[in-house]
Amino acid sequence: MEIIRKYIDHVRNVRRYSERTMHLYEDVLNRYVRMTFPDGTPDESGFIESFNRFEIRGFMVALMEDEGLSPKSVSLHMSALSSFCRYLVKEGKLKSNPVRTLTRPKVEKRLPEYFREEAMQAYFDKTREEASSKYLVAFKENLDNDNGKKLYQQRLARLIISILYDTGLRRSELIGLKIENVDFARQTLKVVGKGNKMREIPLLDSLCQEILLYLEAVEALVCGKRSLKEPLLVTFRGSPLYPVYVDRTVKAELGDVKGITGRKSPHVLRHSIATELMNNETNLNSIKEMLGHSSLATTQVYTHSSFARLKDIYEHAHPRAKNGGKHGD
Repeated sequence: MEIIRKYIDHVRNVRRYSERTMHLYEDVLNRYVRMTFPDGTPDESGFIESFNRFEIRGFMVALMEDEGLSPKSVSLHMSALSSFCRYLVKEGKLKSNPVRTLTRPKVEKRLPEYFREEAMQAYFDKTREEASSKYLVAFKENLDNDNGKKLYQQRLARLIISILYDTGLRRSELIGLKIENVDFARQTLKVVGKGNKMREIPLLDSLCQEILLYLEAVEALVCGKRSLKEPLLVTFRGSPLYPVYVDRTVKAELGDVKGITGRKSPHVLRHSIATELMNNETNLNSIKEMLGHSSLATTQVYTHSSFARLKDIYEHAHPRAKNGGKHGD
């Protein structure tokens, strides 16, 4: 439908939404068309008229009762419709946003999952050699055989974990990094985040050295210098990383590390460093800037994680807690 295509162009070129968000919103709108007009696609005026409180509420109920979607998924659908309605209002095709008048299903708030500092340290201790100059020498010596490929993939995997955990980058931000984004002199990383917003993140000296050694390995792999405009991280074939590659790497690298349980994903690594910074009394605004959050409210979720850890420590260390909270002997 033309109006949907124009909206997607708008969020791509004006709002600068991510590809993932655009696809999600487009899928939601197409689903709305199918479920609201089962007898066929309406014309544009009929489609726009359907955005009223009655029809949208019916769509929301159908998602829950007929489609069996969770409250969180339904809420995401409503967010997509609300964004589209705001666009229609701006274009003068709707008087107001009807989604705002509806009560969305209650979504249970869950604390962000994260890995404990000691568990992550165990991983870095275990893979320390893979980030060393000794490992680089071994890679160059085995460049023309299968062992060279294995050594390169191990080095890349360690660096993926290091960057995600040390900087709190989103997966898409990691994939989008160029060589020019790393300022080794200032030890900073320039990141293009959501909405095409640029931010700078400080880099540890150890991570800078690890990146330098990795870049030397890539130059040996491609037999020459690379342009600063080229991707920072590439596969053994020299191709840019892609989402599934990063997800599989994180899962494989952390799969057998003692103390790391539950979901293993780039986003959990992002939650992990944010939680550790919070536990170490880092200023909330500093964490917000590092993570690239547009709102401080988004960052404040980590205060709940910090409190949860405090409660856990309290229950295991407080003398009365250990005694069951009983008064007296």
